Amino acid sequence: MSNISKNIIENRHLYKRDFRWRHTRDPYEIMIAEFMLQRTKANQVVPVYDDFLKKYPDIKSVSKADIADIARIIRPLGLHWRSGHFKKAAEYIIREYNGKFPSSKEELLKIPGVGDYVAGVILAVAFSKNTCIVDSNIARVLNRYFGLDLTGEIRRNKKIVELSDELFSHCNCEPKEMLFAIIDFSALICTPLNPKHGICPLKDDCKFVK
Repeated sequence: MSNISKNIIENRHLYKRDFRWRHTRDPYEIMIAEFMLQRTKANQVVPVYDDFLKKYPDIKSVSKADIADIARIIRPLGLHWRSGHFKKAAEYIIREYNGKFPSSKEELLKIPGVGDYVAGVILAVAFSKNTCIVDSNIARVLNRYFGLDLTGEIRRNKKIVELSDELFSHCNCEPKEMLFAIIDFSALICTPLNPKHGICPLKDDCKFVK
């Protein structure tokens, strides 16, 4: 596991991307970004995220927002079912936690709209906690690198979860840096179709390449 984490971090210059939400430890701003990023490309989220935070700069402002106004702002992203997540999550955090985000996964998962992945990202980025983080992209990288040959919906596979937990638990860096690096690696190198084996820093050890 040390080889994959070391190589992904050390070669990040090949695929590093930069987004506004990566420059904050505010769990509110992180949650908003992750709600928007679900099934949506990061570049599409950038202008919508900026507009959203201008209108709703904190958890209190979203809790008082009109869902129709939220829907209007996030309309360019599609998937309008997300509109309710923002307000319901904000209302819950204010009601149950006095407006402050909890720092445990168990408590974060009680927030409407927050699942395992979003909770893991908040813990890693806002609270610098090593925790298992898996989405379809991270699952794809682990599945290929370790030659698991899993198919279908693999992000909840027990072996994938175990490997992700090990990856984030033993990385010699801030957990958010490991998260951003492997997400960028999956987006630009270990792509779903036509992965770029020629410049892949993992190719010497990757069972998928071999």
